[in-house]
Amino acid sequence: MEKKSDKVVFKPYLMGQLCLPMSLDYLIPENHLVRVVNFVIERMNIDPLLKQYKGGGTSSYHPKMMLKVIVYAYTQKIYSSRRIAKALRENIHFMWLSGNNRPDFRTINRFRSTVMKEVVDEVFAAVLEILIKEKYVKLEHYFLDGTKIEANANKYSFVWSKSVKKNKEKLQDKIRELIRQIDKVNEEEDEEYGDKDLEEMGEESNIDSSFLERKIKELNEKLKNKPDKQQAKALKAMEKDYLPRMRRYEEQEKIAGSRNSYSKTDNDATFMRMKEDHMRNGQLKPGYNVQIGTENQFVLGFSIHQRPSDSGCLIPHLEHVKNMQLGCLALNIIADAGYGSEENYDYLSRHDLGNYIKYNTFHQERKRKFKKNAFRVENMTYDEKNDEYICPAGRRMRPVWIKRFKTENGYLTERMVYECEDCSGCPFKEQCTKSKGNRRILVSKRLQKFREEAALNLCSEKGLLLRSQRATEVESVFGRIKHNWSFKRFMLRGIEKVKTEWGLLCIAHNIAKMAAVTP
Repeated sequence: MEKKSDKVVFKPYLMGQLCLPMSLDYLIPENHLVRVVNFVIERMNIDPLLKQYKGGGTSSYHPKMMLKVIVYAYTQKIYSSRRIAKALRENIHFMWLSGNNRPDFRTINRFRSTVMKEVVDEVFAAVLEILIKEKYVKLEHYFLDGTKIEANANKYSFVWSKSVKKNKEKLQDKIRELIRQIDKVNEEEDEEYGDKDLEEMGEESNIDSSFLERKIKELNEKLKNKPDKQQAKALKAMEKDYLPRMRRYEEQEKIAGSRNSYSKTDNDATFMRMKEDHMRNGQLKPGYNVQIGTENQFVLGFSIHQRPSDSGCLIPHLEHVKNMQLGCLALNIIADAGYGSEENYDYLSRHDLGNYIKYNTFHQERKRKFKKNAFRVENMTYDEKNDEYICPAGRRMRPVWIKRFKTENGYLTERMVYECEDCSGCPFKEQCTKSKGNRRILVSKRLQKFREEAALNLCSEKGLLLRSQRATEVESVFGRIKHNWSFKRFMLRGIEKVKTEWGLLCIAHNIAKMAAVTP
């Protein structure tokens, strides 16, 4: 009996031999995400994108191809233009999608940061139109929430508005003192001004860079005619030290605007506390407040903000979405207590939008402990006829004046101040108030009405369903982008470029979600 051969047999391995099929199309599975990206963008109206090309000169890479490549790259957690360019040379999915075009990283970055910057809203709206047409979304419910994402900026490059203001005031005091030493008050000035200070010496005078420039010019003219060592020394201090510092402070104030801080590396970024750092050291980092609205976990709208708080972002966000979309908004707005302000409720009321926004005491009011607290304004007896509140001791709290406020968005609101007639000798005073005098409360009847409407909506059968959905709607999108796709820091700088980058991420998410839910 013959013994079997122990010879090892390998599959053929011939590197230089051509083999079929030669097209990359056969190597891409039918239901692969890259095909969905290609399908959706092929159906989109990209006219706004095409209008960004003026023609003439050398030929450009087709914007449709560039958009496909960047959107698909984002779904694969590839955000660097150099890595995208590398994938175009090495990855068969990118090769197939680009038709073997190989733009370099500079071309990719220029397309993303310059070309797409002008039309990202229109491109996003084109994807949204497809979602509406295919009935993935109905624009019925709009679940709104925000998150903070770190900017591409050094975390130690902060400029604080309070420090700038303080340093500028100190410099102004130095300049006033210097001018008092330079200017010699003569008889003509006494006759003209009397006991008042000269304009440039007054405590309320506006000491700025233009004032310093005029003063330097005056001193130069004076010293030409009559040299003076002390005034020459003062002139040098103003030219070499005070004027440059004043210009720097003015520039810093201009950049900061109404913000409390900004980054030297990315002037549009504001220092904020990031969510992931709350349980650590709570360090402030330069970042942006990103707001999105979703339905069925598809992004319906997005916006980028420089303010850390969510409350003041709702109206600018919805206005931006209304312009970005088809000129309309979803029927119902659902959000957490961070958005429950009088200004926001008033906006929803004026635009006939469903109010499903919580307020800060919504959950507390449902608890027995809250209802038993007789010292809270909400539980006090109100005498509508006399417009008076009655405290637990039976004493009346009467209206004394109106306190007016103005929000960051310019919204005017007011609170009626009620004061107890007499708190002296009251056995409940220590429980009721810490004030040494009579207790005062601030009440807005309008806000109370809006809150009652919101509570009624939120506690309805529909409201309970929407509240249960809200916890998973927006957070699922943020979870995919920030954790699954590891996008925790912007690549580009400046609010317009950051908006473009986030818009591309939202487009990528919507297409990836479409691929996931399509049978």
